[in-house]
Amino acid sequence: MIRKIIKIDESRCNGCGACAAACHEGAIEIIDGKAVLTREDYCDGLGDCLPECPSGAISFEEREAPAYDEAAVLAAAQKKARESEDSTSHMPAGVSRLGQWPCQIKLAPVNAPYFSGAELLIAADCTAYAYANIHEDFMKGKITLVGCPKLDSVDYSTKLAEIMRYNDIKSVTVLRMEVPCCGGIEMAAKKALQESGKSIPWQTITVSIDGKIM
Repeated sequence: MIRKIIKIDESRCNGCGACAAACHEGAIEIIDGKAVLTREDYCDGLGDCLPECPSGAISFEEREAPAYDEAAVLAAAQKKARESEDSTSHMPAGVSRLGQWPCQIKLAPVNAPYFSGAELLIAADCTAYAYANIHEDFMKGKITLVGCPKLDSVDYSTKLAEIMRYNDIKSVTVLRMEVPCCGGIEMAAKKALQESGKSIPWQTITVSIDGKIM
């Protein structure tokens, strides 16, 4: 089929790997110091990798290419997650439980395979510093999105509503601090739930400034 797909100019690629990290579908790999589109059927043609390339080596083209195989992308992501879980199951407490990247609400894509069937943790930035065991007690097994509406000066509700609307989110946990300014992230999550038009189980958990659950 003829469809839009990315094109990588090898002569301009510096092998930094930013595009591979930005490709949530795993379509790009760094081989012999150059970015290579190894799985055309994994490329959704949306171009999350384009703005990440510092050398301008990536562009769009329309050509004959296999159809985007979302099911295969999801299966690969789930397999990778299982392998990662197996490799860390024997490790002591203290390992990272961050299940995806990026984790900042502002940077997170609206659609990504890891959102399928996800239990979503929406955490205020400061909770990671106030609550010592956040990885094991809250992030483990969840997809984590973090932010601070006061510092970012943005309304997260639109972005969060799109994530909830266009993905199969199973539950939402809001983790906030007891301070008043943290109410912004809780209100954004509540507004997003309403705007998504879905009925998703949710809860808010508050952390005190001395690191205790209230």
